[in-house]
Amino acid sequence: MFKKERSVPAELVILRILAHRMKLSEKEKQQLFNKEKGYEGELKFDNLIRELGSLVLNDLLLEVGDTLFQIDTLIIFHGRIYLIDVKTYEGEYCYEDGIFKTVTGSEKKDPMLQLKRCHSELRQLLQKYNYKFPIEAYLVFINPNFTLFLPSQNPQIILPTQVKSFVKKLYSLPAKLSDWHHKLADLLISLHKTENPYVRLPKYEYDTLKKGMTCAACHSFNFSVSRTKLTCKNCGFEERVEVAVMRHVEELKILFPDIKITTNLIFNWCKIIRSKKRIRKILLKKFILKGHGKYSYFVDNALGGTNHQE
Repeated sequence: MFKKERSVPAELVILRILAHRMKLSEKEKQQLFNKEKGYEGELKFDNLIRELGSLVLNDLLLEVGDTLFQIDTLIIFHGRIYLIDVKTYEGEYCYEDGIFKTVTGSEKKDPMLQLKRCHSELRQLLQKYNYKFPIEAYLVFINPNFTLFLPSQNPQIILPTQVKSFVKKLYSLPAKLSDWHHKLADLLISLHKTENPYVRLPKYEYDTLKKGMTCAACHSFNFSVSRTKLTCKNCGFEERVEVAVMRHVEELKILFPDIKITTNLIFNWCKIIRSKKRIRKILLKKFILKGHGKYSYFVDNALGGTNHQE
């Protein structure tokens, strides 16, 4: 049972948007590629364990003391917790004496050290709330194109050829869950931090980003516009104008959370919608209008919504 589903990491969401609206450096392109591969691998593992009767919590960012730590997958069974770090490395690697490197000698961060720290921090957090579950921690290398040369077998390292048997073992573990187990899961979810201060993103500003609407399917900027829909000239994908405009409003809010949403702003951001009246009409359907004249702006149509001037 997935108690906490995995969502697309905020860092990846922003990088995807920026990739189509600015020129990324080679380092930033690699960052995007790594994030895509990592997320893809995590989803692949999620699909393998989706039918587990135990409690699965994905993508937790927790804090103990002044230390933040991230958990890819945490599974609460009847008598133990499994802490799982999913890796999507590709190629041939060696691991010996705490040194993790490619076969060509390029040294990498030790993923086992990261796992041990996460294990220790989770144990401290559980002790703080008087939970004394034994914790088993594993590195799961999900990419079939990964090879790791080990001087001796490490039971905490699950290689691609071992993933199937490892998952089979998970399904065999007792999942007799009580309210106590659910309270632990609810506690961890309540402690989850929604903002990660360690996220590193390219520098960007509204004025320097490419304006225009992008295709939801192929991300092309090349559209034809009719009264009711947009049609991508690149792939043929069609989308209702209202839906497309709101998608781009949300995109803008992701990039600039504190920006005020106005008719002029969305008109300039979307670019190909030639009528400001049309933009305004769409915004009035979805948001509450505050202020008057050139000082008006739109806020979320919900209590506690964040103000988004015209």
